[in-house]
Amino acid sequence: MNFNFSKDIILENERAILRPLTMQNLHQLLPVATENEKLVQFSPVKIHSEPLLKKHIELALEERAFGIRYAFSIFDKKENAFAGSTSFGMISNKDDKLHIGWTWIGKKFQRTGLNRNCKLLLLTYAFEELKCHRVDFQTDERNTVSRTAIEKLGATFEGILREDILMTDGFRRSSVYYSILASEWPKIKNKLLRSPV
Repeated sequence: MNFNFSKDIILENERAILRPLTMQNLHQLLPVATENEKLVQFSPVKIHSEPLLKKHIELALEERAFGIRYAFSIFDKKENAFAGSTSFGMISNKDDKLHIGWTWIGKKFQRTGLNRNCKLLLLTYAFEELKCHRVDFQTDERNTVSRTAIEKLGATFEGILREDILMTDGFRRSSVYYSILASEWPKIKNKLLRSPV
């Protein structure tokens, strides 16, 4: 696997376009990010104001420059609107693996099939272009919506890391881990392509 952080990766299907996150996305994503403070209540990152969202984007750009994380903006073609962001991270070219996360999608775009389409794009790129052996996901143990979405993808539950992330309010969250292996991808892809929204 050879992940190229300097490449502008653009992923698109009939529902979504994922483009590299840039500071130009600040005002495009601001209405979605600020509509509800609880949008990222289970995340250690806060984005519910312009300064916080700007800081979040700046960090994503810095992490891309240092080869840590590659963040995308999410554009919903059905709604003709920017809907959120998602990322590749924890990338190991040596071990042929990466993590999909840092995902947030505005309330009106949730449960519409947009997230599934984004994950299909990311997983297809990871397994078919990058030749990943393993892709993993993690979420807050309390985030039942996110856990259900990951499980619906067909990812395998691996366990819980207890109290592994300190949240901004001082709470120590426990993270649930899931993964998909390259050998499982063809069956999972077929299921995702056939499943309704």
